[in-house]
Amino acid sequence: MDTSIQIQQKQQRILVVDDDTSLLGIMKLRLTATGYQVATAESAEGALARLPAFRPHVVITDLRMDGMDGMALSARIHKQHSGLPIIILTAHGTIPEAVTAIKEGVFSFLTKPFETKILLGHIEKALQLSGHPKTSETGEEPTEWRKNIISQSPIMEELLSQANLVAASDTSVFIHGETGVGKEVLARAIHNASPRRNKPFVDINCCVIPEALLESELFGHCKGAFTGALQDKQGLFQAANGGTLFLDEIGDMPPQLQGKLLRVLQEKQIRPLGTTRTSPIDVRILSASHRNLEENIKTGDFREDLYYRLLVVTLEVPPLSKRREDIPLLARYFLDTLVQRSSKKITGFSPQAIKLLIAAPWPGNVRQLLNVVEQAVTLSTSPIISASMIQKALRDEPDEIPSFSGARDSFEREYLIQLLQMTDGNVSRSADIAKRNRTEFYKLLNRHKLDPSLFRSPKP
Repeated sequence: MDTSIQIQQKQQRILVVDDDTSLLGIMKLRLTATGYQVATAESAEGALARLPAFRPHVVITDLRMDGMDGMALSARIHKQHSGLPIIILTAHGTIPEAVTAIKEGVFSFLTKPFETKILLGHIEKALQLSGHPKTSETGEEPTEWRKNIISQSPIMEELLSQANLVAASDTSVFIHGETGVGKEVLARAIHNASPRRNKPFVDINCCVIPEALLESELFGHCKGAFTGALQDKQGLFQAANGGTLFLDEIGDMPPQLQGKLLRVLQEKQIRPLGTTRTSPIDVRILSASHRNLEENIKTGDFREDLYYRLLVVTLEVPPLSKRREDIPLLARYFLDTLVQRSSKKITGFSPQAIKLLIAAPWPGNVRQLLNVVEQAVTLSTSPIISASMIQKALRDEPDEIPSFSGARDSFEREYLIQLLQMTDGNVSRSADIAKRNRTEFYKLLNRHKLDPSLFRSPKP
């Protein structure tokens, strides 16, 4: 089962920043009439405040503004959203300013007055580059490539924007992230967004196949190459020819095999076991690991030359604890999928159950969330999954005796969660019950990454 789902984007979003309010109004009318969703800000500071909630696909900003100017705004935005295209407008355009803007990562630079048609052309190119085009050359939905990825969190949208950018090339991409975050799902999305989308996507987990068999799996073998080789076998490189090969948990590949992999990547040829014949291959390599490969290089467990061959671009998949706004969506998707496969008549989660899911630590990430929902669906006897059912599923883990500090932290977190549930997220009341002042209580919440607003009941 895929561990993600897409949130469709109905319109491309554009944020326009200018201290000329009359120009803001005109640009909003023109862009809205073209079909874009438009937000405006009269200052760079106002634009920064709007970014987290509006999540634009393109930013258009004036260069000269009181306070922070367009270049400073661009620099601030790119610290958090490096893939967000920014178009700078100015009535004082000069070639040096334009050159500086492009060097600083600005998508394009236009001088006022400008024709609307030209601006729209720049916007469309920016949307195409960032993965949010109005139309697709293949006739597919613009976001078809990411249809299996749940995302309404800004951190995931930034990751997907970067993924779409690298998909267009044949650059080797390394995907890093904790176990269970969905590295393979992202790899498939990159393949689906690439020119190789109609060719095979082949994946292999390097840590589950014995060392003696891994070389044969990757490169193939000829009949008689070793005991038990009763016929020729095609390797995964050949199976993926023209497409993409995803090497999951590459950090667990045996050192001897790393050298052979490096040679294949350099020469773009493979030689199956038991033969001297080589065959050309055309494969795009994606790899992933939860390990820190730089540390593995220091310990001699991973080749440095292979590291630089594989890690041309690195994408970091955030843990579930850093994208908590996605948890209700993921839980709902898993629930719907599991109910469809069973005879259960379960319609949803109780509000308290959702609060528990949002607040849980999730060391196993999305994979653990799926397991929790699956257990709750299997054992539930009512149409609504209760908080107690979720609590039981969360605590149903292998029996291990934690350290004293771990047990204390676990108790402290559970205690804080219960207080926030009892008080509907009211920090003052929770602090009073705990006999702690507000400042100390906030420090406790921050240490356990608990957001009181997630425990508040939605307003009717």
